[in-house]
Amino acid sequence: MVTLKLPYVQSFPDRHGRMRYYYRRGYTRTPLPGTPGEPKFMTAYYEADSKFSKPKAKGEPTVSPGSFDSLILSYYRSPLFISLSPASQKNYKRLLDRWRGKHGSKPVRDLQRKHVMEHLAERYEQAGPEGANGLRKVLKIICRFALDGGWRGDDPTFKVKKYKPPGEGFAPWSDEDIATFLQHWESGTRERLALCLLYYLGQRRGDVVRLGRQHRTRDAIRFKQSKTGTELTIPIHPDLKAVLDELPNDNLTFLTTAYGKPFSAAGFGNWFRGACDKAGLSKRSAHGLRKAAARRLAEAGCSSKEIAAITGHKTLSEVERYTASADQERMAREAISKMIVGRK
Repeated sequence: MVTLKLPYVQSFPDRHGRMRYYYRRGYTRTPLPGTPGEPKFMTAYYEADSKFSKPKAKGEPTVSPGSFDSLILSYYRSPLFISLSPASQKNYKRLLDRWRGKHGSKPVRDLQRKHVMEHLAERYEQAGPEGANGLRKVLKIICRFALDGGWRGDDPTFKVKKYKPPGEGFAPWSDEDIATFLQHWESGTRERLALCLLYYLGQRRGDVVRLGRQHRTRDAIRFKQSKTGTELTIPIHPDLKAVLDELPNDNLTFLTTAYGKPFSAAGFGNWFRGACDKAGLSKRSAHGLRKAAARRLAEAGCSSKEIAAITGHKTLSEVERYTASADQERMAREAISKMIVGRK
């Protein structure tokens, strides 16, 4: 059972050891049936709370008990959401708020599997497989939260599969791509610095834009990933060290905009894609360099665990997906070498 932290709720065990809940505000104390998260509890809670609510502004939607609006607001107050990293909170809230803008007033109990499939198909048309899979992820979270909290007796997202993206998603950079980019953007440019940070650290753009001299030790970069909270210490590659040693000491982050300010993750992604276009690499992106880093480590003979120590991936399956082509080529070359030796 998920424990919700709701304002003005007090609890204590009665003489039989059973927990009793009350909505206590001012001199008013209203008993609440059941336990936090259960539909009857939440209905009584919102009814008690509504007596103290400020008048709603004109056009402001009303949150109905038992609706997805009330469920999602309960989730936002729960330890499950509060314990997420700020980046994950922001992303989940963006996805859920967009969906509940259209479906929030609907009863939680009425959602069926076919409705989930319809919502995902609609999102697929709007934002492709990545957009649909993002919605699928947060709907699974919220439906599981509803199941654990007693809002409904089943999970309509159970075994709903991901959409498979066409191709392999973001294209990994080849050694030739990297050489082309470095040839176009000479030493001392922000573009060259950006590539070196992405490639030699193997991180997401959201982490690369936050890094600065405060994260640098004598021979390593130490930081916590914003998405996963994983703490990493990555030795500084000599090529990256040469670039970092050229930087001035007047900025908090290594990378800055043309105005000397830190990049946002989205702003950096757009800027770097433009740099790729100018170098004649129109189908390359920042995330492709993360894949290239994993691929290069695999080609150097690193194990999946060693690669994950750099990239910070939580599961080895994701690392193996990134490095599948490198592993295939290495094993194929080893196989042919054994065949040749066997003929002698």
